[in-house]
Amino acid sequence: MIQNIGIKLGELVRDFGGELIGDAEVVISGISTLSAAGPNEITFLTNSKYRSQLPSSRAAAVILAPQDQDATGIPRIVTRNPYAYMAKVSGLLHPLNRPSPGCHVSAVVDTTAQIAPDAVIGPHAVIAAHVVVGAGVVIGAGCLIGAGAEIGADTWLYPGVSIYAGCQLGRRGIYHSGVVIGADGFGLAPEDGRWLKIPQVGRVIIGDDVEIGANTTVDRGALEDTIIEDGVKLDNQIQIAHNVRIGAHTVIAACTGIAGSTVIGKHCIIGGAAMFVGHIHVTDGVTISGGSLVSKSIETPGTYTAMWAAAPHREWLKTVAQLRRLDSLTQRVRELEEKIQAIERKPA
Repeated sequence: MIQNIGIKLGELVRDFGGELIGDAEVVISGISTLSAAGPNEITFLTNSKYRSQLPSSRAAAVILAPQDQDATGIPRIVTRNPYAYMAKVSGLLHPLNRPSPGCHVSAVVDTTAQIAPDAVIGPHAVIAAHVVVGAGVVIGAGCLIGAGAEIGADTWLYPGVSIYAGCQLGRRGIYHSGVVIGADGFGLAPEDGRWLKIPQVGRVIIGDDVEIGANTTVDRGALEDTIIEDGVKLDNQIQIAHNVRIGAHTVIAACTGIAGSTVIGKHCIIGGAAMFVGHIHVTDGVTISGGSLVSKSIETPGTYTAMWAAAPHREWLKTVAQLRRLDSLTQRVRELEEKIQAIERKPA
């Protein structure tokens, strides 16, 4: 990242909209939290419960929502979505430091590969036969791009990313270190007490504007392709199995595991450490709470939770003991209900 030399509040509103209250000539050169912001920085208020911190903030200006616009007298940008506005300002102030185009002398590039003239190929990267690398692509040090893979324009691969043969990455993607795209899915067939490997001959197809976090793995399809649609955002250390499909603009937090042939819809929000069994369907607009086990299809949008909060060990043991008696307790309740019904049926 590099630091911007500064920008006026009036220029921010010109570029990103919102209503400016205060001096348009105020220059800011950074962005920080309410408590940490300095006199040359802009801050933001996205949750009204932190409103009490605003009067003591040293920030030069603040981004906030209409309901909070009277909470301070410093220059402020009023917008319906302060969090998204903050993201845009931060991106403007901290642009990526793109390396100069060219191929490092230590990289290994097959002669049949098609590399855009303005692409960047870092040290010790390996580009196999018939790979296509689009305009503005950055391939970091030690990346491995398998035969026939395609990387769309303006995509950024950080050091140590592996893209297996035949996989396709869309435009403007971001792939952090340790990402593996297109490893074999876990396909095995039992025979006479042994496991036979099922060849994984599908691909991974990834849309535009996808970001995948460090050490996340996306397995290739067994016969058909694994599909990640446009705008999907994946956190670190996620496992996506073969033939999974994830709909556009879905976000998934760290340590989630998605078993094979699961379909997750568009605009879903998946909390960290959620687990999905295979061969189920989750419709559009679903939120899954962190740590939940999704064991059957979800056909209605909404928020779903399947988890127990942590409890003291003794209390947990007592709860487990009660759960073990639940079947017999249910049977006793059923018998009592039958007796009551029998008494009610008797003539007076």
